[in-house]
Amino acid sequence: MITQVGDRTSRWTADPGFGVYLHIPFCRHRCHYCDFNTYEGQEGLHLAYVDALITDIGNCDPGGRRATSIFFGGGTPTLLPASGLARILRAVAHNVGLDPGAEVTVEANPETVDEAKFDALLEAGFNRVSIGIQSLVPEVLTRLGRTHSPERALEAVGAARRAGFEEVNADLMYGSPWESTSDWMTSLEGVVAAGPDHISAYALTVEEGTPLHTLVASGRAPDVDPDIQAERHELASEVLSAAAYERYEVSNWALPGHASRHNVLYWSAGDYLGLGAGAHGHRSGRRYWNEKLPREFVSRVSAQRSTESGSELLDAGTRAGEAMMLGLRLASGVQLDEFTRRYGPEWLDGRAAVLAQLEAGGFLERSEGWLRLSAGSTLVANDVLCRLL
Repeated sequence: MITQVGDRTSRWTADPGFGVYLHIPFCRHRCHYCDFNTYEGQEGLHLAYVDALITDIGNCDPGGRRATSIFFGGGTPTLLPASGLARILRAVAHNVGLDPGAEVTVEANPETVDEAKFDALLEAGFNRVSIGIQSLVPEVLTRLGRTHSPERALEAVGAARRAGFEEVNADLMYGSPWESTSDWMTSLEGVVAAGPDHISAYALTVEEGTPLHTLVASGRAPDVDPDIQAERHELASEVLSAAAYERYEVSNWALPGHASRHNVLYWSAGDYLGLGAGAHGHRSGRRYWNEKLPREFVSRVSAQRSTESGSELLDAGTRAGEAMMLGLRLASGVQLDEFTRRYGPEWLDGRAAVLAQLEAGGFLERSEGWLRLSAGSTLVANDVLCRLL
């Protein structure tokens, strides 16, 4: 079942489609910075989890909407055999349905994939792969708790291409205390030379509860420097722009026509199902999240109990505010007439004064009915968005 991704846009849209996110909460090794819902050493639970996830997919109600994008995230989805991932995808296709040309992404750790596995994933219907590279400098990888080599990471990109994947993303991470400017250039230039269609570059954050946070809090490792991270982001923009990648979101660059439909759906505040342990979903202003522990998730499915552990219903103002906050992360900004039709005029009217201040200060700009962050405001996007909320 090999499919090609349909037409896509990198711009905010009032109708971004319908997404499905599936969480695979297993890893061979947990990275030092990771605060995702993921667990080591639970190989004996993998098959039961796949079965439970398939059952839960059969119990979900897509509301008559077919998926325009599907994203298998983790954790390390490719820690599962391709046959297990194929079974999950078939369940989504059967119980939710796939829009013609739907984007179907799987995250991959370089240590868990080769050309044969990519062949099997393509045959199963996956048409986009996101490879976690993070760095191409051995010492930086070691300090981050990554166990693959730079060579293995680049080989994974090549293997995906040889297998026939036409949509390949490379994930990078910058701004760790152990990374020099030269190191970051090595990573950028090496990944560009490998030729992925899409590059995500995220600043390292020190999250509570992670081994990295413990090291920083105890003085055994230096904290990140926001000024250095800002320099790294600017360098990424220069290098990637020179290589024909367009920044369409604060941390995402793509060759023309290769923006991620699933990313744009998130930033356009679209609806999506969240399936699997710890997954979050959003439907028409209702946000929900699932039981985090894989074993308890499996137990709930077996007992025919709901896998949800909580939810909240957003009021109209909160929903509009969050949608604007998300949309302004896109380089396109937000189309104001469509935003008003979708959320009503009250939110914009109530913030006319602060919007005018941000425009006068050069943080926001309007052009042909679109509101967007100004070119120089990307690095202070969070501050600007907080002022709006």
